Amino acid sequence: MKIALDHAKSSLSEGEFPVGCAIEYEGKVLASSSRKHTTGKTINEVDHAEIVALKKFSEFDNINRENATLYSTLEPCLMCYGAILLSGIGQIVYAYEDVMGGGTGCDLTKLTPLYNRFNVPVISNILREKSLGLFKEYFSNPKTLYWKGSLLASYTLEQ
Repeated sequence: MKIALDHAKSSLSEGEFPVGCAIEYEGKVLASSSRKHTTGKTINEVDHAEIVALKKFSEFDNINRENATLYSTLEPCLMCYGAILLSGIGQIVYAYEDVMGGGTGCDLTKLTPLYNRFNVPVISNILREKSLGLFKEYFSNPKTLYWKGSLLASYTLEQ
């Protein structure tokens, strides 16, 4: 999680949404990334830290992906959660809950067969206060426009 937090701090220093991700396999971080394109002319909803890290992780062959753990400073959204499941990651650990867009509370048993077969453990609140601090700093910045005035912003600033 500390590597994910370092990526989140890097994003924050660049004015980006402070999300970092690291994927650990058998004690070694094989892929990591931070959220990109939440500012400037190239704003998009695809370059999430988890998605970029999963792309890097996909380059490793001949490993048992169920032995991998994905660490994120923010609860993965539905897009990322689905991608994590389909990538075969064995465990998800996150720091700060995403009350607006978190996907890990989704009841997989009610989804289609592609997803309802998964039973991936999710562990929350690991180094939560450190991640919360980054989000408070982000949403307190008057120059921040991404998700300004959102449920996540107000929830974060009220803590």
